[in-house]
Amino acid sequence: MANHKSSLKRIRSNDAKRLRNRYQAKTVRNAIKAFMEIPEKKDALAKLPKMTSMLDRIAKTHIIHKNKAANLKSELAVHVNQMK
Repeated sequence: MANHKSSLKRIRSNDAKRLRNRYQAKTVRNAIKAFMEIPEKKDALAKLPKMTSMLDRIAKTHIIHKNKAANLKSELAVHVNQMK
């Protein structure tokens, strides 16, 4: 166990950040799953910018890697374009 006040505080803040990051990452994963189940192309096209923004935001804060965000955005765009 840590002995210094600053290391105890660092442990507390790391735990808080870890929980916040897990929550945001899980929220995005759930949003992607819900997006993939949208049956209408018109609805998916309307929601695509919001999904892109969400992925960019969590990549900017290093919750996911920027290349993973780019791959996910590409996958979503391809999915929408292949809809009928």
